[in-house]
Amino acid sequence: MVKRNEVIKLVSELVRIDSVNPWLVKGGAGEAQVANFIAKWLETLGVEVRLEEVEAGRSNLLARWPGSGGGESLCFYAHLDTVGYALWRERALDPRVEGDRLYGLGSADDKGHCAAAMLAMKSLITRGIHLRGDLWLALLIDEEGASSGAFHFVESHKPDAMLVLEPFGLGRINITHQGFGWLDIIVNGRAAHGSAPEVGVDAILHMAEVITRLGKLDRETFATSPHPLNGKTVFHTSLINGGTDYATYPDRCVLGIEIGTQPGESIQNRVDEIKGIFAEVKQSYPDFKGEVEVKLARDPFIARGHQRLWDILKPEMENELGKPVEAAGENAWGDAQIIQDAGIPTLMIGASGDYFHAPEEWVSISELVKLVRIIESTAEKFCR
Repeated sequence: MVKRNEVIKLVSELVRIDSVNPWLVKGGAGEAQVANFIAKWLETLGVEVRLEEVEAGRSNLLARWPGSGGGESLCFYAHLDTVGYALWRERALDPRVEGDRLYGLGSADDKGHCAAAMLAMKSLITRGIHLRGDLWLALLIDEEGASSGAFHFVESHKPDAMLVLEPFGLGRINITHQGFGWLDIIVNGRAAHGSAPEVGVDAILHMAEVITRLGKLDRETFATSPHPLNGKTVFHTSLINGGTDYATYPDRCVLGIEIGTQPGESIQNRVDEIKGIFAEVKQSYPDFKGEVEVKLARDPFIARGHQRLWDILKPEMENELGKPVEAAGENAWGDAQIIQDAGIPTLMIGASGDYFHAPEEWVSISELVKLVRIIESTAEKFCR
């Protein structure tokens, strides 16, 4: 049975290792050091461990505890990378415990869940449990970036089911999440002397019209028709750039946005809505010129083929928590979509926490302890 101090010790060790995603943050440390630490930790259990290089210096960590044969295989997923920590550099990698909370970069997203997967596998082995199906750990790179680790994993591996561990909070099993797109909206104007309005076309002014209408789309469409599980479709502006100096009409303005998609939609739905906004603006400003560039997009996730895993996981969680468990969704995106779309039945669970991607990120220690017990007992029954 996993102990609180075991969880604190292992999560703290992982938090202390810098694994900032270098795709997301230029010069980020990457996942190599934390992957090597975990590989050595797992090798002491006698399981098969391998590092599969995805990009130069960046490897997925896979561990397999082989069953005796004839059972179904289950894989625990978590990711090794974190976002950056420029806003709390002096303490992000210095874990601390206050009550039930363990603070530190990645404590919830997702090193606490790497630790939970590791401790669940360790407990099964040390208890001498015999499984017929294989138990896998897939601790992958680049979830906070382009998901190269997940794409690489599904090219070569296909367990019978996957449990994605992310900080959702116990009491729910996630069966869906939103997709997303990172889009650049580009408005082109015409540079001119500031005193020549008959020549200049103000790209920033035209962009303001676009932004106003995007806000209206968010308020009047997204906010009024939320998905029953995933909630309101995500939208926010992220970056903006335009103009050259005070005395010149700006000839170009670029707005970066993040925008969500719901099951049954694709990023093309959002692109079409933005093009509709362009048409509206052009009615008032005939010299308006706009375009959309999709920089990165991922589809929504909806679980399929997961009934056996659900039928085992749900009562195990309810038994641990002493209360009913509900099917839920998430407005954020995760690697579950890639795994499910590769034909691997996938469900998502995890411990609670807060301040993900921000200073003072924390994870609930008690929920991590419970999570270890839940996934351990689920694996024991699923892989029989």
